[in-house]
Amino acid sequence: MSTKDFIEKDYYKVLGVPKDATEAEIKKAYRKLARENHPDANKGDPKAEERFKDASEAYDVLGDAKRRKEYDEARTLFGSGYRPGGPGGPGGPGGFNFDLGDLFGGAPGGGQPGGAGGAGGFGGGGLGDVFGGLFNRGGAGTRTQPRRGQDVESEVTLSFTEAVDGATVPLRMSSSAACKVCAGTGDKNGTPRVCPTCVGTGQVSRGGGGGFSLTDPCVDCKGRGLIAEDPCDTCKGSGRATSSRTMQVRIPAGVTDGQRIRLRGKGAPGERGGPNGDLFVVVHVDAHPVFGRKGDNLTVTVPVTFPEAALGGEVTVPTLGGPPVTLKLPPGTPSGRTMRARGKGAARKDGTRGDLLVTIEVAVPGELSDKARDTLESYRDATAGEDPRAALFKAAKGD
Repeated sequence: MSTKDFIEKDYYKVLGVPKDATEAEIKKAYRKLARENHPDANKGDPKAEERFKDASEAYDVLGDAKRRKEYDEARTLFGSGYRPGGPGGPGGPGGFNFDLGDLFGGAPGGGQPGGAGGAGGFGGGGLGDVFGGLFNRGGAGTRTQPRRGQDVESEVTLSFTEAVDGATVPLRMSSSAACKVCAGTGDKNGTPRVCPTCVGTGQVSRGGGGGFSLTDPCVDCKGRGLIAEDPCDTCKGSGRATSSRTMQVRIPAGVTDGQRIRLRGKGAPGERGGPNGDLFVVVHVDAHPVFGRKGDNLTVTVPVTFPEAALGGEVTVPTLGGPPVTLKLPPGTPSGRTMRARGKGAARKDGTRGDLLVTIEVAVPGELSDKARDTLESYRDATAGEDPRAALFKAAKGD
């Protein structure tokens, strides 16, 4: 990544967040863009791949508090009317010429007027101490730094029971990694040579006008610092290839539909000794034909007969993966009342379980025997003076 990129690219705009966005807002925006534009989900779409790369590049800077601070300082310095070669600026009328190398890591002192070490300058090592980490530059030259592997997202679908009790599932994922054929060298024989253009640094400097020198990735070696004499057929000399592997992933008990689980260090491998990225698994849960869920509680609807609801009694209720439980209905239980079977719900993080919420539903028979019909007609005649809707109409009138 070049100095020019840091000065000219608006990473906040790339992620679609304001400059005062919080770390959580930046992370959320990046994950959304990464999911929408991931190459695996947009095969053959170069524009989506480019957006994915731009989002990753922006998050590499804005997602790190130190690099974000350095980026903001660089943008403030070079983005507020300060331009190389402008009037009064370096190389412009009445200005002066100096190399950006002096500014970003040159020898202390002895700089041009107004430059590093000169009057009005920054002294010491110039701005190297401020921008060294941001531009990957050391005191005397450019050094390739370790790079953290990219985060990877995947999805898994669980049954309702697996989500409640937890499960270990196989997960196949693809990510960029060192090419196994050439061991990451990019060369069939495993002996690439040092790039003569950048002398192994992976970067070259070019004049930017007004005496400035800008650093860009070396075109000849594509920023690797090495050139394959006999390029590997698999990775075409890049040293990186798509690697697929199957992992056994433990999904904890109690996960919910749409939940995202983070597995640290299980993402794409880092480069040049950098740490691995993280793996984010989005969980989808299939519906159950009997049970539902509300947080840590499970739900079930149990039909009862009219005599059971009116006279009271005991009803047997199924549980998820366990023996049934017996609930005692009090006389006069209305349809829609919810009862609770404690400890028969979903598992919690602390090892306890939620409850099973049982909703009573009075079942109306579709067909009646002659004896049952006669009995119900006798009951109707015995309660003819009762109007269950009287209170309803009274409330409707505001009485």
